[in-house]
Amino acid sequence: MFELADVTIRYAGAAAPSLDGASLRVAAGECVALVGPNGAGKTTALRALLGLVPLVSGRAEVMGRRSDGWPRDEIARAVGVVGQREEPAFPITVREAVEMGRYAHVGPWRSLGPRDREAVERAMRRADVTALADRWVETLSGGEWQRVRVARALAQEPRALVLDEPTASLDLRHEMELFELVADLVRRDGLAALIVSHHLNMAARFADRLVLLAEGRLVADAAPVEVLEPERLSAVFGWPVAVQRLSDGSVQLYPERRPLTHQDGDRNR
Repeated sequence: MFELADVTIRYAGAAAPSLDGASLRVAAGECVALVGPNGAGKTTALRALLGLVPLVSGRAEVMGRRSDGWPRDEIARAVGVVGQREEPAFPITVREAVEMGRYAHVGPWRSLGPRDREAVERAMRRADVTALADRWVETLSGGEWQRVRVARALAQEPRALVLDEPTASLDLRHEMELFELVADLVRRDGLAALIVSHHLNMAARFADRLVLLAEGRLVADAAPVEVLEPERLSAVFGWPVAVQRLSDGSVQLYPERRPLTHQDGDRNR
């Protein structure tokens, strides 16, 4: 469904590539999480897959087709995207925002039909925003607006989902519900899901694989239990960590306190 093959991307004026020979693949029925420190190249990898940034070298494909060769309306029908940041451009209700997910199917100037409205209602239920349907989006909290954006992507009825920090601003319940929703769509409906997340523990609980990036390069690509190794993570994030295996076989990461140095003690006196 998604493939990057030895991709290098360098933004104008940048001292180093944002991606440097990175490769990854995501199959149908698979949930993959892109993880790594700030500036590792995670969002750039998503932009490459969506054909939004030129490649210096390598290949980026969606469903076996070059990413930059997809017409925008076609890729919108195939891939639902929830980006990092977005502000409403004009006053609309939650229902109207979710209905925008159907534009790739019906166009912006045609009325929604019964099937479109069913898709909208189903998407709102799954993202837990039905009770907000008649609210103006500018009255929503950050977490509520994030869930509306997820509902809009689901209303597209895509074959794949791309989510860049989808749990930003969400409380614990809705964070868990979102990851469980994505895992259910992958398992039951056979979608491919690619998620950028700084929440390594959440990603480790739900993703089939973690792809760890650092300074634009691929560090590891494997099952979470194989990627979340203390020495590797401490080196990548520049901070000592410990890892604990849970009863369900998953692993969780814990940042450790660094021991105080003599300079720290002197400053605290």
